[in-house]
Amino acid sequence: MKRIRGFAVAMTALFFVHVALAADTPPRAAIASAHSLATEAGFEVLAQGGNAFDAAVAVAAALSVVEPQSSGIGGGGLFLLRRAGDGKEVMIDARETSPIAVDMKDYVGANGEPDRDHATNGPLSAAIPGEPAGLVWMAKHYGKLPLAKSLAPAIRIARKGFKPDGRFLKELAMRKEVIARYPASAALYLVDGEAPKSGWTFKSPDLARVLERIAESGNDGFYRGELAQVLVDGVRRQGGRWTLDDLAKYEVKERAPLAFDYRGWHIVTASPPSSGGIALAEILNVLGGYDLGKLDRVHRVHLTVEAMRRAYRDRAEYLGDPDFVGMPIARLMSPDYAAGLRASIHPEKATPSELLPPYLAPEQGTHTTHFSIMDKEGNLVAGTQTVNLIFGSGFVVPGTGFVLNNEMDDFALVPGKPNAFGMLGNDRNAPKPGSRPLSSMSPSFVIGEDKVGVIGTPGGSRIITMVLEGILAFIDGESPETFVGNPRYHHQYMPDVISAEKGAFTPDEVRALEAMGHKVSESERRWGFMNAVSWDRKTGAMHAGSDPRGDSGSGVVK
Repeated sequence: MKRIRGFAVAMTALFFVHVALAADTPPRAAIASAHSLATEAGFEVLAQGGNAFDAAVAVAAALSVVEPQSSGIGGGGLFLLRRAGDGKEVMIDARETSPIAVDMKDYVGANGEPDRDHATNGPLSAAIPGEPAGLVWMAKHYGKLPLAKSLAPAIRIARKGFKPDGRFLKELAMRKEVIARYPASAALYLVDGEAPKSGWTFKSPDLARVLERIAESGNDGFYRGELAQVLVDGVRRQGGRWTLDDLAKYEVKERAPLAFDYRGWHIVTASPPSSGGIALAEILNVLGGYDLGKLDRVHRVHLTVEAMRRAYRDRAEYLGDPDFVGMPIARLMSPDYAAGLRASIHPEKATPSELLPPYLAPEQGTHTTHFSIMDKEGNLVAGTQTVNLIFGSGFVVPGTGFVLNNEMDDFALVPGKPNAFGMLGNDRNAPKPGSRPLSSMSPSFVIGEDKVGVIGTPGGSRIITMVLEGILAFIDGESPETFVGNPRYHHQYMPDVISAEKGAFTPDEVRALEAMGHKVSESERRWGFMNAVSWDRKTGAMHAGSDPRGDSGSGVVK
């Protein structure tokens, strides 16, 4: 752990000797999130004298209400912060933790294969939530306002209700069968046992009361006392293994972000237990040895895919919870290591993944959300939060009004076996009492001589490559309003295939990539929900872009 922190701090300090942020500040604030009500909540708190960190609490809490399929106080997150006053950069790790009484046998079927139902549905799939503690920590240590003000918009929305968008309703219908298993879940999300239709008003007065408890008592309002007992009793009645000790011992971790340079730009990004920052550094270090601007599209994609392939292989081999396993972070982020990887890339031919060094193959979640914030003081927040799969575990403890996560599936529950996203893992990412599962969440800051960007996205194992493509597009001069909507492609080592959104490649480009030995699979399915903001310090222009893939995304500058 000391090596990770030391390396990140040293890199950050070195950068600011040469390229410190200018003393001027943005002319306005910018917020981009997955829902207009969450973006409005952030601006409401800014108008009351709050800063970006107060706004982050408001946005995150509002998303817990209006986007429960993606995040919530029953889940967790990683929040990357930059405080303008002193330049402090920190990652708040509010990732979920494994229960103390975790038993791997719960997740293995009689045939020795993973028990997908226990891993993804119901209370056995739920890890101890971290988001409530993360919001309390952010407000206490970085905000200016009391929690009661920052949480007020979310409390109001939960109590008065709102009309869900088409994405909410569609994804609710996808999880209907699991939600219907649990009476409190069905009562909250279904109408007469069926998925609701357009025009339905969703209310959660129980969630409003839980948020009020947190506003009044901080961590004690969630992790101790009456609510803690309700949560533990509800989980255990349905076969889960939570204890009061699990909740009482939950702690937020402040971690030094990872930082590195790419062709004159400085990237600040997530550190473990996220794999995102290390993978981004590895990929960009490899690509830094090429002049991508002089390459045709096919060769640029080819080299990018080869860098992705190698980074995802290393992700599976080396990474886990930094409080439980040692990791060769400095080596993986080293330009010399990247040079060695680059030397193994043929400029005209794909490298079959099976020819790379074998490894005991991490597991991993898709239903996540991201928001980006920049305030008038120049404070930055990149927040990525999750319940893992759509509507998490599908399980609501009676009287609480929120769904619990299914983050246990982000652990390598059966070493060498893929999880819901086809991601593999080994004992480094196996659940241990109180450990945090490996994540791909990649909240990032991109800092150049004249421009600053805040970027991130949900998308499970594709998060890293989507953020990578967003960073490259921003560096190439695209604005957030443009690059958040670009068609995307992805390679994660195994399976050995380039996944592509429709329109990512022309037919000629597909044929050229296949002639190099790549397998290309185009899908109608769209990925992610990227939200990004930026500021041009030379012109004063500010931008906020919310992914058009979502129905209710909102990027606003004001």
